[in-house]
Amino acid sequence: MPIRHAKKSDRNQWLLMRCALWPGQENALADEIDRFFSGSLTEPLAVLVAEENDRLIGLAELSVRPTAVGCLTDRIAFLEAWYVDPEARRRGLGRTLVAAAEKWARAQGCTELASDAEINNETSRRAHLAAGFEEVGIIRCFRKTI
Repeated sequence: MPIRHAKKSDRNQWLLMRCALWPGQENALADEIDRFFSGSLTEPLAVLVAEENDRLIGLAELSVRPTAVGCLTDRIAFLEAWYVDPEARRRGLGRTLVAAAEKWARAQGCTELASDAEINNETSRRAHLAAGFEEVGIIRCFRKTI
């Protein structure tokens, strides 16, 4: 299945996939998409999408970070978001998106691709492992307003 960069006409379908990943944040997610296309958003740097029958069925949002847990270099491609519609799963699309992400990462001068997932998201954990990622740590993040 061909993978391509997102374009402005993908906005609404891209938003639906983002909302599936992060429910309840539609306004903020829509604003980020609009800022991405206007060039005022620093992350993600690239959005790769998979399309079937004129409908987006998968995405990979990518950035470059100076650090990531378990990584050894200081220029790491990071899979900020990775989604495949439930109806399109178990056909290799997730691995195809990761392969396209790896190609993008190499073009950015990166030699590592990192990602993360919520600690209780077992589906994501299994998908990452199936796509060739290795689990390098489990952390809990905290914040405090001061």
